[in-house]
Amino acid sequence: MQFDMSRRLASEAIGTAFLVCAIVGSGIMADMLSDDIAVSLLGNSLATGAILFALITILGPISGAHFNPAVTFAFCLKRDIGLSEGLMYIAAQIAGGLIGTMVAHLMFSLDIIQISINARTGGGQWIAESIATFGLVGIIFAGIRFNANAIPALVGVYIPAAIWFTASTSFANPAVAIARSVTDTFTGIRPIDLPGFIAAEFIGAAMAVAIFGWLLNETRSSVD
Repeated sequence: MQFDMSRRLASEAIGTAFLVCAIVGSGIMADMLSDDIAVSLLGNSLATGAILFALITILGPISGAHFNPAVTFAFCLKRDIGLSEGLMYIAAQIAGGLIGTMVAHLMFSLDIIQISINARTGGGQWIAESIATFGLVGIIFAGIRFNANAIPALVGVYIPAAIWFTASTSFANPAVAIARSVTDTFTGIRPIDLPGFIAAEFIGAAMAVAIFGWLLNETRSSVD
């Protein structure tokens, strides 16, 4: 089944909007219900994994369900999609992410746009973002190679795990990072911290393209 570009871009925008709305909204809800940061993070991570599983399952057949400029960048590096298509995907993802934050704010009767003061910076956080994005892209590539039907579940369980094992709580997504800079809630990030996070995410994606491109390339024995 083939879908035209307008439908694919709508899929990317809608998917990213729902993803960010789930991330920001679950963070607000968790913060309202508990003063325990660990409990809030658990609720946030479970909601994020669940929405990813659902969104990738239903929108993957339309656009590939990237919802992430780093993933789109990785497919561009592999030349699976063209540069112009990739740039349109990224624009749709960023727009969708910002809409997702605003909708979450409206649901909880908050100011529609806020500027986060939540500091997330430093070498450890940048390394964490590179590792988180490397793992995400690697899982997608390996999933495509061996079991494409499992990708929604693979991503849906990987991201909650990465939220817990990385120092940055695994944004692993430049569009999500940008969207989270305009919410001064549990999941926010200061705008000034965005460049470090985004650079680290693209570096992680490029590393995954190189390493998994080699890893998934079967050795073919020559026949005399």
